[in-house]
Amino acid sequence: MIKETLCYVKKPGMFTTVQDLGRFGFQSQGIPPAGVMDYYAFTIANMLTGNHLREAVLEITMTGPLLSFASQAVIAITGGDLQPELNRETVPMWKTFTVQNGDELSFKGPKQGARAYLAVSGGINGEQVLKSKSTYVKAKLGGFEGRALQKGDKLTFTVPCNSLSTRKGVHSELIPSYPSIQELRVLEGQEYTAFEKSAIQSFFTSAFTVTNESDRMGIRLSGPNVTQKNKADILSDAVTFGTIQVASNGQPMILMADRQTTGGYTRIANIITVDLPKAAQVLPGQKITFKKVSLQEAHSLFLKERKQFASLAFALEHKP
Repeated sequence: MIKETLCYVKKPGMFTTVQDLGRFGFQSQGIPPAGVMDYYAFTIANMLTGNHLREAVLEITMTGPLLSFASQAVIAITGGDLQPELNRETVPMWKTFTVQNGDELSFKGPKQGARAYLAVSGGINGEQVLKSKSTYVKAKLGGFEGRALQKGDKLTFTVPCNSLSTRKGVHSELIPSYPSIQELRVLEGQEYTAFEKSAIQSFFTSAFTVTNESDRMGIRLSGPNVTQKNKADILSDAVTFGTIQVASNGQPMILMADRQTTGGYTRIANIITVDLPKAAQVLPGQKITFKKVSLQEAHSLFLKERKQFASLAFALEHKP
């Protein structure tokens, strides 16, 4: 048995959108996948609330919304610590808890990390476009009317009546930290050899600052110039989540969830999959450093994370 519950948006926050893992299979037609920026926090939020691992959540960026619930629901908040409060009392992150009719959920602001993920047991309803509820604002696709939440919006959740358990949480070892200087591991990019040796050395030994122009499309960095041997432009070619392009100004840009499907600048590196969530959580003004690893190491780290997810899913499913 299921029921539908309602949530009112009293304040929208800086940029709050409905997101799932994204819409895949349409990049050849120029449509980016979009989807969550931090798949790690997203996955665990859905595990905690007993949802399908592709179920839509709210992605909350930096300044969170003020939400008023119209009935009981079980929720979990993961990702960056935006200091969530229920009726002005601190609530735990990376654990499930119950909200009641009339409860108000708010966020004081970022303490660590840039994005939090709010999952509701049963899932968040949203417009499905091309097999995904993910919001892609530039094309007004998916989610809630293809846009970020606004004051006065009404969200609906499909809540299973028999799943109201609030005893689920994750071990502290699985909760990531978000340091002020974030190291990101990378593989060599397609145009790696197009850069001066001194520029490559500088890329891996310098700290780059996250600029205010960063968004869901890309993280713009400021630091030492990373110069090419010839020109920065290339024939437009495929890019992916975590591709690091360097334009003619010598400043790197990390392409993220709302990236374009092709790019025309030299690609010096690609962030490995398991470090993409780290990139998603950096705030403007923070520092980023890069470390080169092998493809074998990247595969090993990915498989290790998959095993952690499987173990966690088993533990949560069998927890009384």
